[in-house]
Amino acid sequence: MNNLLPLHSKVWVYQSVNPFTETETQLISEKIKLFVQQWTAHKAQVTGDGFVMYNRFVVLMADESEVGVSGCSMDASVHFIKSLAAEFNTNFFDRWNIAYMENDKVLSCTSEAFEKLVESGKINDNTVVFNNLVQKKKDFESSWKITYAKSWLKNLAQTHTAFSSVL
Repeated sequence: MNNLLPLHSKVWVYQSVNPFTETETQLISEKIKLFVQQWTAHKAQVTGDGFVMYNRFVVLMADESEVGVSGCSMDASVHFIKSLAAEFNTNFFDRWNIAYMENDKVLSCTSEAFEKLVESGKINDNTVVFNNLVQKKKDFESSWKITYAKSWLKNLAQTHTAFSSVL
């Protein structure tokens, strides 16, 4: 991660439904570096960074204090992520694929399977989950990895359970 980017830098976290091998992670990391070097907005260079975390997450960051990322530059980043997905046979846009940690390993499953893991007690309030909705570097550093108890997933589960009991 680029420690030179300010804490207010914009962050996008793309979670692969499948983990990458070490070789794939290295290839993806190289492609990310090339993309970031060529990333522009209104013909101006975007000051950014990108990297792979846990062989599963592609993270892009941009310091928007001089050059904002919108329109064509945002389209370019999404196109880049879609090209990675096609090349590495994965999906980065399944927002209901939930990642969590078990014995220092990142696993993921569908929201339905996650709900069953919660019901069985395999996922508990202390289980680390990933908040891919973070938007700033400071939030990425402080609250991307959080416990299930503090996550939006816990609120969703409680809302879903409350709603289901009414039906």
